[in-house]
Amino acid sequence: MISGRLPPLNPLRAFEATARHGSVTAAARELNVTHGAISHQIKALEAMLDVQLFERGAQRLKLTPQGALLLPTVSKAFQDIASTTALIKRPTTSGELTVTCVPALLSLWLIPRMNQFTEQYPDIRLTLIASNESDHLRSSDVDVCVLYGHGNWTDCWIRLWTTLKLFPVASPTLLNMRPLRSVRDLRNHVLLHGDDGREWNTWLAAADATEHARGAHHFMSDARLSTEAAVFGQGVALGDTITASHLIAKGELIVPFDLTVPANFAFYVACRNEVRNAPIVKVFIDWLFASLENDTIREPQTSARRIIRRRNGKVSAPERLAASPTAPTTRPRRPDRSQKRRAKIDIR
Repeated sequence: MISGRLPPLNPLRAFEATARHGSVTAAARELNVTHGAISHQIKALEAMLDVQLFERGAQRLKLTPQGALLLPTVSKAFQDIASTTALIKRPTTSGELTVTCVPALLSLWLIPRMNQFTEQYPDIRLTLIASNESDHLRSSDVDVCVLYGHGNWTDCWIRLWTTLKLFPVASPTLLNMRPLRSVRDLRNHVLLHGDDGREWNTWLAAADATEHARGAHHFMSDARLSTEAAVFGQGVALGDTITASHLIAKGELIVPFDLTVPANFAFYVACRNEVRNAPIVKVFIDWLFASLENDTIREPQTSARRIIRRRNGKVSAPERLAASPTAPTTRPRRPDRSQKRRAKIDIR
């Protein structure tokens, strides 16, 4: 075996420290042993190698040619051992991290903030996969999953990231061509679905407007596609308080009504139990939650219309305010009483 041909560790340490300091006394002090112990270890090493490592008799110890040949190798070996030991003790925040994320959240929230993560952890290389498949939780090739769902996945670590509120969104160009003056005008618009239709049904039921959604419907595999279709003026989609916020702030989408409903599901962060405490996984999950806390999530700013409920619980026609659909952040003027009376027309 190789280990049988190697000198013992303690004599090598005594030799390296003595050669570096040029003094047995200094080496003994560094290694916290006696002067005699250092001398004994060096003599044992010389006997094993059958060479003399130091020239005796001078005030400062001097290496022989054999000692000068041995020192660089021994010094490098101890430096490598010390460096590797430090890496083992220190949390590792470098390397590759694979994350799957809900497509809409990945495109519209995570990617715009990637630079913030990179600035904090420049040595972490991210692989981002657009997916909402919970099967990734069982894959050894995936480190962290950000999922939209019920949160009841088993045999893994799960934490609620945030709940959502849903509301209709449309492009200003579309609303200029085909206004949404009331909920009943939805029958003249294409409804864009990012799911099987349940979320739009929830909103329409809350608005008491299910009978007004008889127009065209397009179904897409996820909310990212329905949101992008809305940006391009293809219809009216359901936005949410996380992924649609910056599109609304930039004026690319408008919120025509002030009614929001809770989403059927929520966003969760999840991973396999065995990787949860890995430093590289921990820093990413901590960053996700810290970034969410730093975001100011506000109720969506409506463009011009409110859904007004009467005392009997019925929905009346949305009140038309003075703001332009192309300027959703402008504070509307208060309508005069005659305008307000004309606006409250029952849509039943």
